[in-house]
Amino acid sequence: MEYRRLGRTDLKVSVICLGTMTYGEQNTQAEGHEQMDYALDQGVNFFDTAEMYSIPPKAETQGSTERIIGNWFKARGNRDKVILASKVVGRGTSDWLRDDKGPTRVTRKQIFEAVDKSLARLQTDYIDLYQIHFPERPMPWGSNPTRFSKAAFEKPADETPIAEQLDAFAEVIKAGKIRHLGLSNESAWGTMSFVRDSETRGGPRVQSIQNAYSLLNRTFETALAEVAIREDVGLLAYSPLAQGFLTGKYLDGARPAGARTTLFNRAQRYETAGAEDAIKRYVGLAREAGLDPAQMALAFVNSRSFVTANIIGATKMDQLKTNIASIGVTLSPELEAKIDAIHQLVGNPCP
Repeated sequence: MEYRRLGRTDLKVSVICLGTMTYGEQNTQAEGHEQMDYALDQGVNFFDTAEMYSIPPKAETQGSTERIIGNWFKARGNRDKVILASKVVGRGTSDWLRDDKGPTRVTRKQIFEAVDKSLARLQTDYIDLYQIHFPERPMPWGSNPTRFSKAAFEKPADETPIAEQLDAFAEVIKAGKIRHLGLSNESAWGTMSFVRDSETRGGPRVQSIQNAYSLLNRTFETALAEVAIREDVGLLAYSPLAQGFLTGKYLDGARPAGARTTLFNRAQRYETAGAEDAIKRYVGLAREAGLDPAQMALAFVNSRSFVTANIIGATKMDQLKTNIASIGVTLSPELEAKIDAIHQLVGNPCP
């Protein structure tokens, strides 16, 4: 396993990070524990979760993933072997996450409530990396964020300023409940605004940004990669297999039994015009090179200099083993050139 420094902290995290959002929905507790056991044995010391999980988000299963991880910590007694990341939700309308049943905002009150509930579910005293799951301000962070809409950037009256968010997180860090702060689904402007505020006022510095990044969505390279490298706010890449589409299992309209897209119809981001053609090209290239398509896609993400960790997830153990083993795959310069040639043709069909 390879390890990289998390931001400007003293933590070294495994390049392969274990994503856990299926625990409590597609995966049982026993299956989740088996996955965590295997990942740890393979040198994976970085686990990612969120208060919202499992996915798809709903009141009945919210928090189940953290509870499964917490039960694993209790049963194994190995909390000190894992660098744990979780998240607080951003601006939203879900009225089942908070005690007051109101919309979610990144306010001091909600941050404190979310952290305490996560700690209780996780059965731990601290979270190593606590991330803002999506911004407090309205912005097009979801599917196709590259399509401009003036309304998406209008500032609401109840927006919590970044300075106030950082002040609240500073209190939580001082209390010892979290060690470091990260962002997720953020823009270059948002990331630099957090960095600038922490530098000018002395608040906690963001150490990472968790955004979607894959062969089908390389938009991070446009502006955020420079921020990641120059400011040491490395990418924690999620959806590196584009919800499994880059394995080729959904080609030609296939819907395998038990697969996430088959069960929940949540893959619209990866079913855009041009996506099928791009996937066929990448899958074909992998097979031509004698590589598993999933491992080629993951190895590409692993190789980027702005990536701190690649968040992989799986519902079956054979998938998990294949994905973790991608750390041993090295792409030749010739193969990278062919990947870039396809990208030049197809662009980013699934931003």
